[in-house]
Amino acid sequence: MREKVLEIIKEIKAELIQLNEYIYNNPELGYEEFKSSKAHMALLKKHNFHVIEGYLGMETAFRAEYKGKKEGPTIAYLAEYDALPEIGHGCGHNLLGTVSTGAGIVLSKFVDQIGGRVVVFGTPAEETSGAKVVMVEKGAFDDVDVAMMAHPDAEFYQSGSSLALEAIQFTFRGKTAHAASSPEKGINALDAVIQTFNSINALREHILPTAKIHGVIIEGGKAANIVPDLAIAQFYIRATTKKYLKELSEKVKNCARGASLATGAKLEITNYEASYDNMVTNKTLSKIYNENLKSLGVEDCEKVRKTSGSLDMGNVSHVCPAIHPYFGIATGSGIVPHTRELAEATLTEEAHDSMVKTIGALVLTGIDVIVDKELLKAIKDEFNSNEDK
Repeated sequence: MREKVLEIIKEIKAELIQLNEYIYNNPELGYEEFKSSKAHMALLKKHNFHVIEGYLGMETAFRAEYKGKKEGPTIAYLAEYDALPEIGHGCGHNLLGTVSTGAGIVLSKFVDQIGGRVVVFGTPAEETSGAKVVMVEKGAFDDVDVAMMAHPDAEFYQSGSSLALEAIQFTFRGKTAHAASSPEKGINALDAVIQTFNSINALREHILPTAKIHGVIIEGGKAANIVPDLAIAQFYIRATTKKYLKELSEKVKNCARGASLATGAKLEITNYEASYDNMVTNKTLSKIYNENLKSLGVEDCEKVRKTSGSLDMGNVSHVCPAIHPYFGIATGSGIVPHTRELAEATLTEEAHDSMVKTIGALVLTGIDVIVDKELLKAIKDEFNSNEDK
């Protein structure tokens, strides 16, 4: 089976490299990935996938499906393709999406024989307000048995964890007045924001060391002699579990509520970006993926990449078994994500070689899940019993 998988990857390798380079040369920000999503859909249609464009009302999202002639599990691969401001594909989503689409195409060549269904989701805007959050909320993964994706990095790492995140905006509204001649007639909205920061700084002494709170003031007044009637602060709150994030977010909101009460400024609390759940790696699925990767010649893939960031793949991992490993494209270089150097590394021969091996491991894992009913049961049993969700 392994040789047949590699043979099919070799047959479509030129198409995949072309897709990768096209998206690299046409970087698009989240929810603006019109060229990128169309390029993915065109290749999937060429390989007989049924494609839903503008999936769930998101113009640059898609769902591509290939159903085998026999019933069986549904394997999903998730493609990202949004870029970063200024530095283009510094997170390597051009190659990430190519790997997911490539894995979907290759697995589709087997499901007529072994059964099952392959779905490739085009998931925009991972860097900002991720589409996977909307997809989870609207039930896109309710009929998915396992979901997989792999992210470019300098080295290979097995699927690990990420922090749950809530993006909270505090908008304080006060009353203008002359700051020198009649300050008593004003209500200072900026004071409320500053008091919120001070209260949060005091709160930090009493939160788990794995949690993080960081914020900025995006509006704080226009002139020093005018009492500011509008001030806005935005915070990211992160925690290792969804449960603790909810608890901590309420404490942060109470800091703002207290500042509102103290200053008299009216408070509005909103979310300015989508909230991300913590990534819960299905260890049974991850073990099979790593074994398949090793069978393709990647020995050093057991390291776990420690991250203090957040992923919208985390939301997916709360509704179906999922993995999010990393594959190396610049071994020994020390390159880090969100840099021009990583973007350039996605075009190298090493990246192409890792692309082939990663697609191979994703496909072989999909085949294992489809043909081995006991494996699928073990994966689902772990998912249902996991307490990190």
